[in-house]
Amino acid sequence: MNLVLLETKDFIDPDRVVITGRRFEHLMSVNKIKDRDQLVCGLLNDRIGTGRITRISDDSLEMTVRLDTDPPKPLPLILVLALPRPKMLKRIIESVTSLGVKQIYLINSWRVEKSFWQSPWLNADHLRDQMVLGLEQSRDTILPQIYQRRFFTRFVTEELPMMSTDRLCITAHPKTSTLCPSSVDRETILVIGPEGGFIDIEVDTLEKQGFLSCHIGPRILRVETAVTYLISRLCA
Repeated sequence: MNLVLLETKDFIDPDRVVITGRRFEHLMSVNKIKDRDQLVCGLLNDRIGTGRITRISDDSLEMTVRLDTDPPKPLPLILVLALPRPKMLKRIIESVTSLGVKQIYLINSWRVEKSFWQSPWLNADHLRDQMVLGLEQSRDTILPQIYQRRFFTRFVTEELPMMSTDRLCITAHPKTSTLCPSSVDRETILVIGPEGGFIDIEVDTLEKQGFLSCHIGPRILRVETAVTYLISRLCA
């Protein structure tokens, strides 16, 4: 745990917090913390700073905290992702959160299995748990916003055009001759399809809305690998 993510309910005074549950167990078993240790802390959706441990008991610890630093800047990127398999979704949400993505749209496509939309991992609490892990890993405090859109054409033709003004719009698609740009210095929307990719009519629909279809080379990557690679390439 690289950052102890605090919530308002943890505060017992303006500068004192009590940590219990998963965070306490992780700090004790993995971080091996001791009395008087100083830890990096941050208040959810607020500032970052440090905390000094003042007391450790069997099931909790107390710290005095000082939060005086802004969190890292978010990536200038909106991720639009065809809903992946539930287990893969968990890993992707944690990963893109740690990279600094703050807007994530989960969309339907022809190759997305209907059963995926019934997964309990789409529950807001489960998604939040994965985002929290990503924030703790990357020393960030700002939760991303996740939106679910089950109608591909409606989303692409009605919502995406309003979002794409003055942004670079890219669709990851292996069946194209255009190589994905790198080190882009502007706001970007990145659309990534499901396993097997978008079907041709979906790619055409995106292209009609101004989305450039790009590939990342001859290798076909798993979705979770492609997501990380593409974000890193675009935002390096």
